[in-house]
Amino acid sequence: MRQLFVIKALEREDSNMANEIPVYMITGFLEGGKTSFLKFTLQQDYFNDGSKTLLILCEEGETELDQEFMDKYHVVTETIEEESELNREYFREVGKRHKPDRVIIEYNGMWSPKNITQLPFPYSWELYQTITVLDGSTFQLYLNNIKSLAMELLTYTDMVVFNRCTQETPIDTFNRSIKAVNRRAEVMFETKDGETLQPEDVLPYDRDQDVIHLEDEDYGIWYIDAQDNPDEYVGKTIVFKAMVMKNKEFPADVFVPGRNAMTCCADDIRFLGFVCKYKDTASLKRRQWVMVTATFEWEYSDLYGEKGPVLRATEVAQTSAPKEDLVYF
Repeated sequence: MRQLFVIKALEREDSNMANEIPVYMITGFLEGGKTSFLKFTLQQDYFNDGSKTLLILCEEGETELDQEFMDKYHVVTETIEEESELNREYFREVGKRHKPDRVIIEYNGMWSPKNITQLPFPYSWELYQTITVLDGSTFQLYLNNIKSLAMELLTYTDMVVFNRCTQETPIDTFNRSIKAVNRRAEVMFETKDGETLQPEDVLPYDRDQDVIHLEDEDYGIWYIDAQDNPDEYVGKTIVFKAMVMKNKEFPADVFVPGRNAMTCCADDIRFLGFVCKYKDTASLKRRQWVMVTATFEWEYSDLYGEKGPVLRATEVAQTSAPKEDLVYF
């Protein structure tokens, strides 16, 4: 489960920046398992190497670290109650007081996740990794009640660990929701017994077909899977309904067919689409609904600045709007 965390820790040992103090941010909601995750990590060989860890606690959870444990694993703690306390003066003060080799901040999940990337660390401190730890048995309640904050939390993270999952936990849905807002995040699911669960790759269409016809409601699933498994689609023909997005900065033969998606709340609507090359792009109107028939390729595009999905349309026909304008995950 903690493999990515291990890799990050080991990367530091092999780097040429030995004077840097790595900062690890652990986020998640109250009683989601953050402290238990910390205890496990601190006991592993890659952390239990005699180095001094400063642990900054931003909330009190159900599990606490006792003094015996902290002494054994060279941990010192500081506790804060207000988000405003995480300022440059505070970091300098605790850094001078404890002279840590690494810093772990157990961040309050109800504070703004976006602020994590803007924390004013001292010059020698560097944010190495943000890990979000969530209770798989209660996460759906957070989605139902504070979805905007929950999805924002997942947007600014490098790794998501769901613990206490059961066979009934909708891990496929959770995985797609996270990938919709954060493509780079590593997502892991674990039961209370430590067993790893893998999302099932069950698609509502046959990916083995040479021509794949997407139902309107399946666009979001295809959009995520095409980026996770591009080799499965290269050279195949995709037929789907989409809205035309054009920009004067696009090449004359390029448009982006896509759909609007609600990734967290009504105020966060994102347009999801891939670059599409089409010889008659000039005949298309912005926000026009079309049925696209295109070959899927994975190649460099200036609009991405790197390799990515590029569609080559053979037919683009005007059509009616779908019954549901928005795509959900």
